[in-house]
Amino acid sequence: MDAIEYAHANQARFLAELIDLLSIPSISAQPEHKPDMKRAATWLCEKLLAAGCPTAEVMPTAGHPVVYAEWLAAGPVAPTILVYGHYDVQPPDPLNEWRTPPFQPAAVGDDLFARGASDDKGQAYVHVKAVEAFKETAGAPPVNVKCIFEGEEEIGSPSLAPFIREHADLLAADVAVISDSHILDKDTPSVVYALRGLTYVEVEVTGPDHDLHSGIYGGAVCNPINALCRMIAKLQDDEGHIAIPGFYDRVRALDADERAELAKAPFDREAWLAEAGVKADWGELGYTIVERTTARPTLDVNGIWGGYIEPGAKTVLPGKAFAKISTRLVPDQDPARITQLIRDYLLEIAPPEVSVEVRSLHSADSAIVRRDSPAMQAAFQAYAEVFGKEPIFERGGGSIPVVATLQKVLGIETILMGFGLPDDRLHSPNEKLHLPNFYKGIETVIHFMEMLPQIEE
Repeated sequence: MDAIEYAHANQARFLAELIDLLSIPSISAQPEHKPDMKRAATWLCEKLLAAGCPTAEVMPTAGHPVVYAEWLAAGPVAPTILVYGHYDVQPPDPLNEWRTPPFQPAAVGDDLFARGASDDKGQAYVHVKAVEAFKETAGAPPVNVKCIFEGEEEIGSPSLAPFIREHADLLAADVAVISDSHILDKDTPSVVYALRGLTYVEVEVTGPDHDLHSGIYGGAVCNPINALCRMIAKLQDDEGHIAIPGFYDRVRALDADERAELAKAPFDREAWLAEAGVKADWGELGYTIVERTTARPTLDVNGIWGGYIEPGAKTVLPGKAFAKISTRLVPDQDPARITQLIRDYLLEIAPPEVSVEVRSLHSADSAIVRRDSPAMQAAFQAYAEVFGKEPIFERGGGSIPVVATLQKVLGIETILMGFGLPDDRLHSPNEKLHLPNFYKGIETVIHFMEMLPQIEE
């Protein structure tokens, strides 16, 4: 029996184990779930040891722990891969929109519904089972394997970069592998080779030092909400072009070859509109929907509040107004510089009657990796072997900050071997994992590990 046959024969047990993991409410954002975070980390550590890793431990950080494991039996000549994943999940709210309880995994047809099913417990666990398959058939994987599973991805990974810097020698590898993305559809594999970066700021606009009666003071005092709305309206024009001076200065342009590569992915505009729940698309002229959502920078207001928002009327002129604003960034935009440009522009356009404070809440670098590296070729061939067709290269519109961190700190590139689907409802009620993809994911990783040593630079 080889590793693939072993994986086929043990699908029922693999699923039962995944259900156990998904039953742990490891919600990193909520302090009351700290014991569940430790429980999930311990569970993963035990499974890594059972899969054959001679070393596996739960390592403390300033926040939630990191699970580290390694198996270096392939020797110094063989390549070393660093597998990254995260065991924390998003809060399940709103609970009343779940068709089944979020931490009571339910298989419905070919789909498994649970919080974290696709993001990222199910996809991360693919690698643990691939390692186990080699242990039980070949005695050890054909490559050296290191695993790092963190517990803070859903809250911005505040402890991860310090952990990687502190343990750079321990984590040294030839390439990193992450399964935390999706393929085009259940029959069409794809490989993400680029991710957007991120800036996230909170804006506070202050007018009077207390709320005022709008009948007595309205018309003579600048309303902070009105002022904030006018400021936000100046950030972007009607066609999606961002008006902040200098914002596009370092945007890496899309060349003709890359645009042609992105256009290979099948795209159904009407299905996309239906999925988004909108009547029409919107955005920068001269770019396709795929290009706008993956290869161009964006700016969005994520929340705005102030004054009276409870039922009924209260004629108040508020003292303060707030907004949260994020941008998605592309190579070679620097998040710190973009944050400063946003701050400078908001201060410049603010009415003199109010004061403005811009606080940086979160940022992440964009990342782009080679499409012709040996590891990418091995991934390409592994997908083709399992899915029966060659994968399509695509850019990702979201951000996975660890990809840039691994580039900067360890000097390695990352292969994004996703097995989710676009309709997995990540971060939403009724998150799911398509089970055939879970099993195919294990097989694809097995093939990847087998093929990687055979491909030379």
